[in-house]
Amino acid sequence: MKIIIRHRYIKKIPVLEVVSEENKNSTLPLVIYYHGWQSAKELSLTQARKLAKKGIRVILPDAMNHGERKTGPISPIPSVTFWSSIQYNVIEFTQLVRHFEKQELIEDGKIGVGGVSMGGITTCALLTQHPEIKTAACMMGTPAPQKYIERVMERASEMEFFVPKDLPLLLSWVANYDLSRAPETLAERPVLFWHGTKDPKIPYEDVADFYQMIEDKPYAKESKFMTGEGEGHLVKGEMMDVVADFFEKELT
Repeated sequence: MKIIIRHRYIKKIPVLEVVSEENKNSTLPLVIYYHGWQSAKELSLTQARKLAKKGIRVILPDAMNHGERKTGPISPIPSVTFWSSIQYNVIEFTQLVRHFEKQELIEDGKIGVGGVSMGGITTCALLTQHPEIKTAACMMGTPAPQKYIERVMERASEMEFFVPKDLPLLLSWVANYDLSRAPETLAERPVLFWHGTKDPKIPYEDVADFYQMIEDKPYAKESKFMTGEGEGHLVKGEMMDVVADFFEKELT
């Protein structure tokens, strides 16, 4: 199976479309897969190829302030550029989906999302507001973004970085996209969570505590949490295969 990579712009959003050559114009399940902080769409190509081999059309967007959309240095105020990038991901999700809906290229409404780190946070945020998403994979992200913001502010204060007092207000939109505060929005959808126990950037405990809270609930019966014992902030090839198999089982 030959996999092709097409660089294109969808509503001025730079994306890579990864799909098998024989099915490039066919209706297929669609997965939008988001990269991590200070990364770019090209660094998700290994995962995208593995998904495309399963008969899925994969879209890799550049987040705002990243890749082709990087326009200058990030804000010196901790987390401002980070959350701005996630907010754009969330806002632009529907634009990307609508493009393929209008082209009649999505098979039976089969829409999936996934991502690593910042992309995993984006994935969890989207689940709270988009019931049309059929399945998702959060790799090294957090379903508890409010807690993450609080931790960043505490750390910034300790290190004497300047943080505006009204930063929580400026980021108040995040509360409406906090999956840990609205876990029922999982709505029995298959969602895979993976996190390494030695992750130095996003604490393993945030995801483990969330899963412990939901694992016996009916709305989470299709959710799955996998632990990377001793793993850091990196998704290895073997885990990418697991992600591809998961989407094949739950979306195709």
